[in-house]
Amino acid sequence: MRIAVLSDVHSNLHALEAVLAEIDAGGFDGIWFLGDLVGYGPKPNECAAILQERAAICLAGNHDLVVLGKIPIDAFAGEAAAAARWTQTVLDESARAFLDSLQPQAAAPGAELFHGSPRDPVWDYVLSDESAASALALTEAPLVLVGHSHVALEISNGEELRGEPAPDGTRLELGLTRRLLNPGSVGQPRDGDPRAAWLEIDFETGWATFRRTNYPVERTQHELRELNLPEVLAARLAYGI
Repeated sequence: MRIAVLSDVHSNLHALEAVLAEIDAGGFDGIWFLGDLVGYGPKPNECAAILQERAAICLAGNHDLVVLGKIPIDAFAGEAAAAARWTQTVLDESARAFLDSLQPQAAAPGAELFHGSPRDPVWDYVLSDESAASALALTEAPLVLVGHSHVALEISNGEELRGEPAPDGTRLELGLTRRLLNPGSVGQPRDGDPRAAWLEIDFETGWATFRRTNYPVERTQHELRELNLPEVLAARLAYGI
């Protein structure tokens, strides 16, 4: 079984469509999504409709929960809060109902999935040795999948804990050691590579491969600017920051 793992689409329809085109061409068996479907970007309803149809597993992220009012909007500041307030005004009932049905964690055969981390599925970032060690200690599955940070990374727990960023094409053998993997962000990468990030997991052959996909960044930027959303949300897309 080959699974495409996506995270942090953030209402970026053009990035999502480009990744799905590669998934469809690759003959994948399913899609798992790790949360933050909305927030920041200009197309929340369209992205929600697509992932509701396509994702076998779909988690809620902190931006999804803020837009629903399950987290106070003052938990955000600056452009994140501005985008969340705008999203609240345009989210349709179908998208709202779908987001409302989601949880920030899930399990599948051989894997545990979290938006943030096992110690806090909504807010915790796995970006340090301490948080990675805690995440692995609190789980049992051979594979732990997290999102939230917008940074593609791989952490293994062999004789010693080891972790590093995972650029395009990074390929890891599964099963020899426990692994914690973050696919990075489809809609707003923050690791210096503006291409949409995602992860391929082939459970049959036992390999995981990090992928990047080009998409028309300028189209998303144009849509953001037309809506008068904060300029930083458009500008950062060109640089992956």
